[in-house]
Amino acid sequence: MKAYDVKKGNVVEHNGTVYQVRDIERSSPQGRGGNVRFRFTMYSVPGGNKTDASFDGDDELKEVELLRRQASYSYRDGEAFVFMDDEDYTPYTLDADVVGESAGYITDGLTGCYVQVIDELPVAVQLPQTVALEVVETPPELKGGTATKRPKPARLSTGIEIQVPEYIVNGERVLVNTTSGEFSGRAD
Repeated sequence: MKAYDVKKGNVVEHNGTVYQVRDIERSSPQGRGGNVRFRFTMYSVPGGNKTDASFDGDDELKEVELLRRQASYSYRDGEAFVFMDDEDYTPYTLDADVVGESAGYITDGLTGCYVQVIDELPVAVQLPQTVALEVVETPPELKGGTATKRPKPARLSTGIEIQVPEYIVNGERVLVNTTSGEFSGRAD
């Protein structure tokens, strides 16, 4: 496929490594006869190592077939995470280094995940946009404070720490954005 046909989310092979394109910058030349250049921000699959690469619009890139299978988190096997396919119950085992920082958002029975599969091997997991997690430790609200919204730190049941509004208390379930790691509202 040509570089100008590549869209966000496509999986391509570059220098012998498989990458998923996350961001595309298009730069048009100012003078006549110049070629349009594309700058891709790509992450290796598996591994998630970031790389930037520039291509002319006519550069040829090999597209890699990537299957996305809807799955649910099943259990943890040592350091590995096991997801179960929602349709045919195929187990997909992903190492902790493949899951990476997403591990902090995975809870028992988490649904709405997508396991990315290349050549019948699970290579990455895509979590739902938001997940509900329980606040296990956060300081109490300051009474008589200012009328402004001040965030405070909160440790969640999976061990990650995020900033939450002052009115959130221990034991409350909150929605967390899995992309930005930010508070998205109350869960219940």
